[in-house]
Amino acid sequence: MKEVQIITAEKAATLVKDGDIILGGGFGMTGNPVSILHELAKLSTKDLTFVGNNVGEPGIGGGRLLNNGQLKKMIGSFFTGNHEAVKAAQEGRVEYELIPQGTLAEALRAGGAGIGGFYTPTSAGTKLAEGRETKVIDGVEQVFFKGIRGNVAIVRAWKADTAGNLQYRMTEQNFNKAMATAADLVIAEVQEIVPVGDLDPNQIHTPGCFVDYIVQKELKIEDLGSSASTGSKKADELRMNMAKRAFKEVQKGDVVNLGIGIPTLVADLISPEDGIILHTENGMLGVGPEPTDGGGALNYPVNAGKIPVTALKGSSYFDSSDSFAMIRGGHIDVAVMGGLEIDEAGNLANWSVPGKPLLGVGGAMDLASGAKRLIITLRHTDKAGNSKVVPECTLPLTASHCVDMCITDLAVFKFIEGKLTLIEIMPGSTLEEVKAKTAANFDIKL
Repeated sequence: MKEVQIITAEKAATLVKDGDIILGGGFGMTGNPVSILHELAKLSTKDLTFVGNNVGEPGIGGGRLLNNGQLKKMIGSFFTGNHEAVKAAQEGRVEYELIPQGTLAEALRAGGAGIGGFYTPTSAGTKLAEGRETKVIDGVEQVFFKGIRGNVAIVRAWKADTAGNLQYRMTEQNFNKAMATAADLVIAEVQEIVPVGDLDPNQIHTPGCFVDYIVQKELKIEDLGSSASTGSKKADELRMNMAKRAFKEVQKGDVVNLGIGIPTLVADLISPEDGIILHTENGMLGVGPEPTDGGGALNYPVNAGKIPVTALKGSSYFDSSDSFAMIRGGHIDVAVMGGLEIDEAGNLANWSVPGKPLLGVGGAMDLASGAKRLIITLRHTDKAGNSKVVPECTLPLTASHCVDMCITDLAVFKFIEGKLTLIEIMPGSTLEEVKAKTAANFDIKL
């Protein structure tokens, strides 16, 4: 059995050359190879292309490289964590390519598997499909994306043996597993190195043939930033009313994905006896409530909102490409997501507001097109009193003809035979108020 060379983080950083394409693992701070990336940020290496889920995360990894002027291009699904990343992209100081989260994961998996590219329904009919080849397959419009490969992949694993076999911990597989297959040179930063043979072959996630170098670096709580502690949820009465109404729509045995914002409140309403299985796109099925002992991301898995959670009996962990295969393959029964606008045709806009510092689509496009049922929660009007339920979306689309139900603080709408239909008035509202504050045309079946 071969032995992989063990080097320092400082040495690993010197293996990156000017103009390289870097694949940087991690989902937020979870499974992020911070030590090597921090060392790279101390060097003068320049004209780099950084590929990662969260590009420009403040104070870490790609964020430091961006702030240092070392990046020529960013490729990712989120640039929203760092206003400097958004400014750099919008002002043209750094090239960027925004790719839906699941499409990014699949592009890396394809690149690692020697596949030139693939078609996906995700992003069809949206701004992210502009300039790309499209094809109708089995009656569904699909968009072509090339596979992605890098010169250097820098990934984070929990354990490695001296043969380079890697084992990830909980939700730390995320983008690391695919990235470890998709580069000419792969460097793994790990918590612990054990002798060859100490890892159970059944528990190896990345075989050693993919890995060139190992860096042992203990992960410390200060490396984890905001992901180290539990998050807080704002739960005023109107938000909770929407969450409670959404909860009524899920059934025992449903596999459910909850988006950020109001949908996360639904999780607090679920008890084990409800038999509802929560899915998070960064690689977990069977998500439990937030921990109550104050533990953070060193002790618990982390959900897609970067919040530590517990694992229920029967839970499983997997990487981001498998997670989005579940979504696109129709294995998610219900997705509950926030929205900026929905319209009479069931179109959804929830990821971009022109002129605002928002530059990230995450998994929204995959979920909107892949989940069996899509429930949208949103305030009925914006701060200026304008309706968010409109005749036709004016904001960039997330997906077309995808919304099954919309729950606002005033009303519940359902698409019945393709028609936007009011089916319920929310507590504290009236039919007259709903009519006055809804720009879209709708039928009424109360």
